[in-house]
Amino acid sequence: MKKLSTPLIMMANGRGQTPFKDKWLTLLLEMFQEAFKKDNPPLSMNSALIILLPKPFKCLHELDALQDQEVKDFRGKMLRVSEERMQRYHTMTWSEWLQGCFSPQMETTSSAAASITYNPDEYLKITIHFDQSQDAASLRVPPSSTPSELMEQALRKWLTTHGPEEDARQGPYVLRVSQRLEFLCGDHPLIQYKYIKECIQAREPPHLTLVLTSTVETMFQKEISAIGAVVSRKPPNPPVPLPPKRRAPTQVQTCVWDMSSQFKIILLKGSKVNAEETAKVQVRAGLFHGTELLCKPAVSSESSGRSEHAWSDGALEFEIAASDLPRMTRLCFAVYAIMDKVKKQKSTKNTHSNKYQTIRKAGKVHYPIAWVNTMVFDYKGQLKTGDVVLHSWSSFPDELEEMLNPIGTIQTNPYTENATELHIQFLEYSQHPILEKAAEIAKANDCVPVGRGGKKFRIELKEIMERDPLSQLCENEKDLIWTLRHDCHENFPQSLPKLLLSVKWSKHEDMAQLQALLQIWPRLSPRDALELLDFNYPDQYVREYAVSCLQDMRSEIHMPAVSIQFALILEAYCRGSIPHIEVLKKQVEALSKLKSVNELIKLGNIKNARSKTKEAMLTKEAMMTCLRQSGYTETLSDLNSPLDPSVQLSGINLGIIFKNGDDLRQDMLTLQILRLMDLLWKEANLDLRIVPYGCLATGDRAGLIEVVSSADTIANIQLTGSNVAAAAAFNKDALLNWLKEKNSGDALERAIEEFTLSCAGYCVATYVLGIGDRHSDNIMVRSTGQLFHIDFGHILGNFKSKFGIKRERVPFILTHDFIHVIQQGKTGNTEKFGSFRQYCEEAYLILRKNGNLFITLFALMLTAGLPELTSVKDIQYLKDSLALGKTDEEALKQFRQKFDEALRESWTTKVNWMAHNVTKDNRS
Repeated sequence: MKKLSTPLIMMANGRGQTPFKDKWLTLLLEMFQEAFKKDNPPLSMNSALIILLPKPFKCLHELDALQDQEVKDFRGKMLRVSEERMQRYHTMTWSEWLQGCFSPQMETTSSAAASITYNPDEYLKITIHFDQSQDAASLRVPPSSTPSELMEQALRKWLTTHGPEEDARQGPYVLRVSQRLEFLCGDHPLIQYKYIKECIQAREPPHLTLVLTSTVETMFQKEISAIGAVVSRKPPNPPVPLPPKRRAPTQVQTCVWDMSSQFKIILLKGSKVNAEETAKVQVRAGLFHGTELLCKPAVSSESSGRSEHAWSDGALEFEIAASDLPRMTRLCFAVYAIMDKVKKQKSTKNTHSNKYQTIRKAGKVHYPIAWVNTMVFDYKGQLKTGDVVLHSWSSFPDELEEMLNPIGTIQTNPYTENATELHIQFLEYSQHPILEKAAEIAKANDCVPVGRGGKKFRIELKEIMERDPLSQLCENEKDLIWTLRHDCHENFPQSLPKLLLSVKWSKHEDMAQLQALLQIWPRLSPRDALELLDFNYPDQYVREYAVSCLQDMRSEIHMPAVSIQFALILEAYCRGSIPHIEVLKKQVEALSKLKSVNELIKLGNIKNARSKTKEAMLTKEAMMTCLRQSGYTETLSDLNSPLDPSVQLSGINLGIIFKNGDDLRQDMLTLQILRLMDLLWKEANLDLRIVPYGCLATGDRAGLIEVVSSADTIANIQLTGSNVAAAAAFNKDALLNWLKEKNSGDALERAIEEFTLSCAGYCVATYVLGIGDRHSDNIMVRSTGQLFHIDFGHILGNFKSKFGIKRERVPFILTHDFIHVIQQGKTGNTEKFGSFRQYCEEAYLILRKNGNLFITLFALMLTAGLPELTSVKDIQYLKDSLALGKTDEEALKQFRQKFDEALRESWTTKVNWMAHNVTKDNRS
């Protein structure tokens, strides 16, 4: 029986996007950018995809059964792109394959130099391993050395040690990062490789392995064989295609912009409406472009009945011409009940008044029952026609616009059995299909720059453009921006989002001019372009422009509203990356095994709740018995880490916590923002030694968390240095003594500097993000001195409270024992404390300069369903903490007040920590 190597997996009973390699992202983007036609994709990959497809899809046959032409067209296009992609593999050399699939992460010259303090004349100590050998060599090379120079020196040392009889080992080699699937391709200075930089920062020698190119060629051929087993090779010279058949002249398609009639739909009936018998039922319909209401909503007549409803006059006419409908117009419906007054709820039959907002009009009370959205144009750009049945959703968000939910999904409810049904009819406007076209007329109408001119207006424009993304624009300001749109193009290209908010989307002439302007708009940086993916900018041309500036995407696999889209993307990805399927399958199987072990542990906890000691023994024994089974050891060995695909979790001292029952998406978001902050600080030559550990939500309320090595919680450190739990939180020497135990001499001085820098970084980060629940088990310290925070269940100022009193009454955690370490145990060491304060202020101002980026990123997550990020009001916390709209001097004054408050009120933190230590015995 194979023994598990090192502490590979740690289990936890507590509360994601998979970081694929760049080649997979490139492939996926390529698939979406190309368009081909092919019907009826083969099902040869069905068995391979069964384990990967999200619920409710168990196999490709279920995708085939979907009666949706858009799904069929998409699958056909993706199949063709995937096959062509895989065919190109056969034309690659092994070196091209290696460079494309396993290339290393690089640092730019500026960032590498900025984030590392090293002497260019000081040599790097590198440990070189030899593949298929136990031998290793230690080399000293200058940071400017290249991989080829390093390999040459390593081989010379090998021959010197083993003699000429080992000359046969010489041959073409490549350099691999030891225990990773990452090769040092290219011939750049070693200091520019991210792995080398991280080792220098951690003061650890880099470990590299010399691998024979023949070994790499074998890996390459294995992938080619895997591809060939699924995708048959096409002949090098395909036969000349037959001439196209003659077809009858096609009917002329009408452009929607040529239509003059008002837009109208017919409301046929409603079924399974959950309303009281005494209530009247109405339907409200609104046309939206993003969050902008294009015209006044249309409202049906009232209808009576138990669950089946029909309206005497079902026609809903909107005060907008069909010609003025934007391509991405959403038709949003709300079904609601009308009652005379609010009734006290004595039963749970009708809970609308308790759960959702109500609207009072003319002495009546309106209760929302259901909502549903659909597009006015289909995926081909044609106005929809004919009868449609919409299965509605009954769960409402906190904020609605007249009970309509424009930011909700356009996917109808897949659970149709109990869902309220709306039967509607789109009118036939013409005998021929009606298309929305791009703006050909714009060139004639908008070729001459238009502007009011005058210095006064341009000064006003500049002030508007410098506002943060949450700032509202009044109508006069929108008119000014639109009038000076060419000035925006020339002088404020990054202001494109504000220009888009100023377009009158209910006028197709303005849309035409905007689309023409987009074609000449300068490409934005990814940071500026991110905002264009927000729901406020749904126009297809705008989003195409934004995607051209970006290189990433993500979805939620378990949500019914997007399960079809995710299944299609996953199928397309797998068809275009056949060698990666087995890796993904094994990861999914490993997660399934871990979940079963976790549930066994939970069951043991319930059964043995009376005896903690007995519970711990039985739980650990049951877990180890499970993990020793051959099925588990095989699945959990040689596993590519989902947190870092270049790392194999076999024989590597890397811990991972599997969490089942907690939504880790908020932790993921917070850690990604911390990683971004770290990047911004380093770009400004400030390395605050942040530890953004790995975190991945792998499914609905499940995920993985990286264990940071050689670290302990503040609570454990304090309790270890005290005999009384209640007094431990007030022992200011415990933390410094712990660092002294782990470090001595120069190492202690470095550890204190690491602590100072990281403490400054997390003070600023937790203040800006409003991270709460900062008890002493949620703050950890590494033996090297790095302080870092964990567990981000409360963000954006959502602090815990008890009996209406907030537990946390400080802007961020800065206790006197932290200051004691920063001052090296010397009370009067004001120089060290002054440096720490300067780090905090500098870090805060850097984040302020990038305030719009943070607001944009959080706005993009509004529809993700995170519990503490549901509305623009939540993002307002960021705007306040970064003091956006104020000058740097005013903002710095605000931050200094918060800094003083955190230090002055730190005794409240100590009281909270004391209560936490008493409640939970951390030494068990």
